[in-house]
Amino acid sequence: MRLLTYNIREGGVGRADEIAEVIEAAQADVVALQEARNPGVVERIAQRAGFPYWGSKGLHSTGFLSRVPVVDHAWRHPPHTRHALLEVSLGDGLPRLFVLHLRAWFSKWSEQRRSRELRGLLDGIQEQLVREKHAFAFHLLAGDFNALAPGERFDSSPMPAWIRGMVWLSGRDIARSTIEMMQSDGYVDAWRTVHADPEAEPGYTFPVWEPHVRLDYVFAPSAYADRINACEVRRIPEVTRSASDHFPLLVEIAEK
Repeated sequence: MRLLTYNIREGGVGRADEIAEVIEAAQADVVALQEARNPGVVERIAQRAGFPYWGSKGLHSTGFLSRVPVVDHAWRHPPHTRHALLEVSLGDGLPRLFVLHLRAWFSKWSEQRRSRELRGLLDGIQEQLVREKHAFAFHLLAGDFNALAPGERFDSSPMPAWIRGMVWLSGRDIARSTIEMMQSDGYVDAWRTVHADPEAEPGYTFPVWEPHVRLDYVFAPSAYADRINACEVRRIPEVTRSASDHFPLLVEIAEK
């Protein structure tokens, strides 16, 4: 399965055809969308890129596209969350997919709020695992985490002055507790599973005009790390640079 996660910026209004071109070029089977709050735009993207299954809900950031059958999907609001968590049950024995979009801003205070938000999401997933007796043990979390991973260099100089000010007030760096939480809860970062060296392969996904931070992730339980075959930040075709302010992230998942 080829999974693409893509923040399409502000609902994708006026850019549906460009976004569809980016997605179609990636040859993805399933697409996790963020800022996909306009169902009409998502429907047009699905039609143009050839996805028979899609989901979007007005004023909800998370959405999806799929070429493989979808058994069910639902938006959930665990405690402390800003954007709804989207759960997609795929057919053909494929992993359960959770699409998320954590709150933005770069400061130690926003990182604390992101951590609380993520804690609510992870607790909700774990409760469901127990309730369904681990029926979907293999699952993926994909989306825009708006957070930096431990051990990765952060350069705030390309950012707007107001963000640099927030970073300076926060201690001149960005806390990494959100991604640390994913790791401590037993998840592996698909990008780092394939590309181990942060200096040689930073994997920047934002912004497209001057990439300098990695905000977009796919995580899998560590027991399934060997199912991650490949991971790529998609910078082609050229329209990728105008379709959104994020580059999409493509992950290839092996069969059993």
